[in-house]
Amino acid sequence: MPDAGVPGEGAPAGSGVGLTGVIVQIKWVANPFRGDKFEAAWRPAAEKVLNYGATWWAFLRAADGRLDFTQLAMFPNKVDFDRYWYSEEIAEARALAQGLYQVPVLPSYWEVSGIGELQPEDVLS
Repeated sequence: MPDAGVPGEGAPAGSGVGLTGVIVQIKWVANPFRGDKFEAAWRPAAEKVLNYGATWWAFLRAADGRLDFTQLAMFPNKVDFDRYWYSEEIAEARALAQGLYQVPVLPSYWEVSGIGELQPEDVLS
């Protein structure tokens, strides 16, 4: 199995995630008593990253407290994320969800230095 920590070698076979690109993280904090409404309002917008070149996405909600959310997506480059974030469609979604979350909302950008997963054939029976 290739070493996922070596640049250019890619992720282990079957992982579905390569080492090229940028992972964007957006931390959202819902206003008190608005967590369910925020989740319902923003989840469709989070999923739309696939229409702008993302290769995968996740929208996570904290198990404790239930007001903290993390949006993750992997894009080939930051420009593709910017096309998503500043698009009319997503700007409108943010406006419609206004009042459900706290501001400011600041994306952060991460380079993947290693990634992997356990494959079923790797598990000892």
